[in-house]
Amino acid sequence: MSIRYDKLFALLKEEGYSTYRIRQENIVSQAALTKMKNGTGGIDTRTIERLCAVLNCQPGEIMEYIREGDAE
Repeated sequence: MSIRYDKLFALLKEEGYSTYRIRQENIVSQAALTKMKNGTGGIDTRTIERLCAVLNCQPGEIMEYIREGDAE
């Protein structure tokens, strides 16, 4: 997957949001969280919008594009 969400999980932790809290507040589904953590799928723009509203951030602060071959 060429989009990584490591920034999102760091920001969630910094802001005091656990993945449990995110699911309980219906911001992101369990399936979407699992896909983001495992790098097996993406999220739609509505989910990005909700995350940015909750975290008061821009999309670039929660995800990054990784070129093929640049992945670790």
